[in-house]
Amino acid sequence: MGLGYNKAYYRIKDGKTILEHSMALFEQDPDCVQLVIVTDSEMYRRETGTDTEGCIVIVQGGSTREESVWNGLQAVLADTVFIHDGARPFLSQENLDDLKQAMKTEFAACLAVPCKDTIKVIEDGYITSTLPRETLAAAQTPQCFRTDLILSSMAKARADGFEATDDSSIVEKYSEVRVKLVTGSYANRKITTAEDL
Repeated sequence: MGLGYNKAYYRIKDGKTILEHSMALFEQDPDCVQLVIVTDSEMYRRETGTDTEGCIVIVQGGSTREESVWNGLQAVLADTVFIHDGARPFLSQENLDDLKQAMKTEFAACLAVPCKDTIKVIEDGYITSTLPRETLAAAQTPQCFRTDLILSSMAKARADGFEATDDSSIVEKYSEVRVKLVTGSYANRKITTAEDL
């Protein structure tokens, strides 16, 4: 976004940070027993004006997304973990409830929405094929796992040096567990560029 600082601490019109908006739904959820925030603790305190309180735990991030998730998982106390992007503040209660319902019977679940665009495979600057859109979905977060499953899968990925762009792909590659797709919402967008605001 070219802000010169972590976009999670960008203040939206109401004066709260993107991170605070991303946290709010979980803080209000009676089923949430712990909120592990992977960020710099000093920046968190400075930008939110709060210290860790209640169920909030701050964990230092890593040099990659995967390392940051791994660091956060080390602090998780619950049997089930919901891994969510701090820059995805538009999660709805309905989507959260749908994920919780799925995790009553599943070992892994991922929010996703059908792809609106046609996806092309590119090699050396040329289109080599077109993927069938009806079989494609755009992954979102939260992605949910039994904690022992994501820990064991991620340990294998780290040993292999496998870098994933999302957590469900690690479970897909390093376990026999099928990841349940839960229909998300196009409103649950990740803030990546200034246009997303």
